[in-house]
Amino acid sequence: MIPPEATDWQALSGPECLRRLGVDAEGLGGSVAAERLATTGPNRLHLPPGPGRWRILLDQFSNVMLLLLLAVAAVSAALAVVDHAVPKDAIAILLIVGLTALLGYLQESRALLALRSLLDLAQPLARVRRDGSWQRLPGDQLVPGDLIRLESGDRVPADARLLEGNDLGLQESALTGEADLVSKRPEPPLAADTPLVERSNCLFLGTAVGRGRALAVVTATGMTTVLGGIATLVHAARPEPTPLQKRLADLSRRLVAWALGLVAAVVLGGWLLGGSPLALLELALSTAVAIVPEGLPAVITVSLAIGTQRMVRRAALIRHLPAVEALGSITVICTDKTGTLTQNRQVVTELRCGTLALHPGEDGEDHGWADGSHHGFRATELAPPPGAMTGLSSGNLDLLLQAGVLCNDAEPRQQGGLGDPTEVALLEIAARAGLEATSLRARHGRAAESPFRSEQRMMAVWLGDPDGRLRAPLGPPASGPRAAEGTLLLIAKGAPEVILPCCDRWLDGAGVRPLSEAQRDWWLAQARGLAASGLRLLAFAAAPRHQGAEAGLEGLVLLGLMAQRDPPRPEVPAAVARCRGAGIRPVMVTGDHPLTARSIGEAIGLAEPGSPVVQGPELEGLDAAALEALVRRTSLFARVVPEQKLRIVQALQATGAVVAMTGDGVNDAPALRQAHVGVAMGISGSDVSREAADMVLLDDNFASIVNAVEEGRQVYANIRRFVRFILGCNLGELITIGSAPLLGLALTPLQILWINLVTDGLPALALAMGPPAEDLMGQPPIEPGESIFARGLGSAILRIGVVFGALVVALMVVAARLGRPWQTMAFTTLCLAQLGHALSAGTDRPLWRTPLLANPWLLGAVLVSAALQLMLLYVAPLARFFGVTPLTAIELAACGGVSLVFIVYLELEKLWSRQRPAPCWTPHRPRQHEP
Repeated sequence: MIPPEATDWQALSGPECLRRLGVDAEGLGGSVAAERLATTGPNRLHLPPGPGRWRILLDQFSNVMLLLLLAVAAVSAALAVVDHAVPKDAIAILLIVGLTALLGYLQESRALLALRSLLDLAQPLARVRRDGSWQRLPGDQLVPGDLIRLESGDRVPADARLLEGNDLGLQESALTGEADLVSKRPEPPLAADTPLVERSNCLFLGTAVGRGRALAVVTATGMTTVLGGIATLVHAARPEPTPLQKRLADLSRRLVAWALGLVAAVVLGGWLLGGSPLALLELALSTAVAIVPEGLPAVITVSLAIGTQRMVRRAALIRHLPAVEALGSITVICTDKTGTLTQNRQVVTELRCGTLALHPGEDGEDHGWADGSHHGFRATELAPPPGAMTGLSSGNLDLLLQAGVLCNDAEPRQQGGLGDPTEVALLEIAARAGLEATSLRARHGRAAESPFRSEQRMMAVWLGDPDGRLRAPLGPPASGPRAAEGTLLLIAKGAPEVILPCCDRWLDGAGVRPLSEAQRDWWLAQARGLAASGLRLLAFAAAPRHQGAEAGLEGLVLLGLMAQRDPPRPEVPAAVARCRGAGIRPVMVTGDHPLTARSIGEAIGLAEPGSPVVQGPELEGLDAAALEALVRRTSLFARVVPEQKLRIVQALQATGAVVAMTGDGVNDAPALRQAHVGVAMGISGSDVSREAADMVLLDDNFASIVNAVEEGRQVYANIRRFVRFILGCNLGELITIGSAPLLGLALTPLQILWINLVTDGLPALALAMGPPAEDLMGQPPIEPGESIFARGLGSAILRIGVVFGALVVALMVVAARLGRPWQTMAFTTLCLAQLGHALSAGTDRPLWRTPLLANPWLLGAVLVSAALQLMLLYVAPLARFFGVTPLTAIELAACGGVSLVFIVYLELEKLWSRQRPAPCWTPHRPRQHEP
């Protein structure tokens, strides 16, 4: 029979699993397998397709500003047809709309690939027992109940229950995010609620066999596997709009509402004054074009693209442009531990030998002692056990380090080694002490071995020792002297609680001494103290053995302990401190052990000493309100599975936080997609995590996230500059256009488009190239939900627009009374004044205190735009096309004078704004007892 999906296979014995699955030692019959395949379907992940290219393109026109411009273009084209004229305005507007939509399409068409990359984890062939014989079948033909064989290097083709295992270790980082091999054993059955990361008798699709061999029975295929569940989560996760997207949507709605209201007001006023319908309609078009910042979408897109280029130089690759600004609004960073905060490798950090604690020297100083056997280690004397001689006898440290090299299956390499990370670390610490692993192993060939098994938690080797130098400090074999050539050296390594019972002697400052019970308890206490710090421990013991007595593991001499950890990246503590200074709370969310999580959290400053660690199973019984309260005060989460990571991100978002989630494994993909900004590791990350993320770290460096946050804040500061600059100018244009009918004429929509795109657009683009604002990382994040007009920006735009419009209208009135070409003068003044506005907006300091080349791009854009404006006036074909007349020197000087008055006002406005206290918000700050 086919089992129900909810069966807890880890809680059943191997024979019971076979009975439930209706299979025996001969495997499934071909007919039974065919029936089950018809019921369960192929062993593939059925992933829904993303939106098609046409849908992505059509979505670009859902922006209300673009829809308004399309309506304006349609009306303008209709008027041109009535007048039998070329629809210049309509063509110009359509070109703008098309360019904006194309930029959005090119960006969005590269997204939504996360689900498809899951297919890369499929196993093409599997060794399956069918009809009493072993055969190779395509992985998609597997069904529940199939018996499969696996060996080192194989990918697991489906979820399965382990039946037999020989020194089996699996690489499960694709699911758990942890790099270490996970030991697997078929028995005993585990509790039904055992977390995924602790199901030592189960195998999972997408993982790989790192060592050993296995016989297993398939329990789930396709979308019913753990990986299939993650695929479902990735699809179900609905990323929230980024703060930039929300603010731009709000800005678009407001602008369109204002445009429609002003158009109605202008048309109504003109009708009451007796204006002609066509003239009123043209006036309405000019009003709509003036208020809609046509260049703003392109300016923001290009600004974000420039920000992404700067981030690439700082090792952060942006996949989705809005994520650039969203980074500047981040209030919480949920980070994985392994490979993100740590170096994703094991390093020996401490040795206990004799009565000394030894630490590898990091500063190049000579941390030795009297006998010279220091190897650059820093020594600290421990409180000795009863009856022990303090210090370290000559050669003891050498013997401990050599034991780590010889009782070791990792293969030496020029840089470290190849193999289990725990054993590679032993080779690296020996190399630092000057021991050459290859020649040492050549001198001491292995005569016999007892490989590591998870049940025994130890490994032993019997080695040749031709010159007797290794065994000399240990004394003769326990059974009496024999010829040197007939004596081997036994070395064992493993968990301290396993090795210590095998020892009856140890090496203290005087050499080999009997190991009393009090001294044994002292060593166990040393081991417990190191383990409580989140360190991984190995104890080493050795003893001479006569040939033919290789099986004996009693009567050993304890050599000492080696403690390992996956060390934090050296730059991470400073990055965490910068986060806190910027009002950002880092939160560790890992599948690793809670002691390890706390140890790393304390070491990098993410958590206070003794901070509580919440484990994944504790989250299961919490409702949404309780989980929200928990995530507000907790910064360390351990033993967390994919569903719980997703819940943590959702709970943080429910509290109003803007969340970035980092990760590198398949298990991180749902939370990466749910977060406002998903951050994947570029080197160690899986394809799934990279495609689900908004940003990829090219160096897997947590500090690069903080650099990206700084860049994101700079982008948002620039966007606020754009909005202030462009909308202040557009408001002045509106006042000018609304006043023009009082004089009997109006600016054309084409002239307004020229202003918005050339004299607004080019300088606005150059604003993104300016120097960064001061103290960006000393300010709190932008308040979630804050309007883009907040913190005085809206009132500043209003003041600037009114003064700008009043100055231009005054020029129009004077020019009209003097019989001057007031329409061209107003058009020119609007252009020149806005170029001056751009120079003023390019810096927060007064212009007279700003170096001329502080932003050469801005200066160049202003000069080019001014030259284009003069060409438009004095090149006859352009003048006719835009409906302007050349100005005399006096008329041009008048336009420049009014523009200069406007620039002086802007500088006074800047000084006044700097003197006012800036309103701000207070982000969530942890209480004293919180990490």
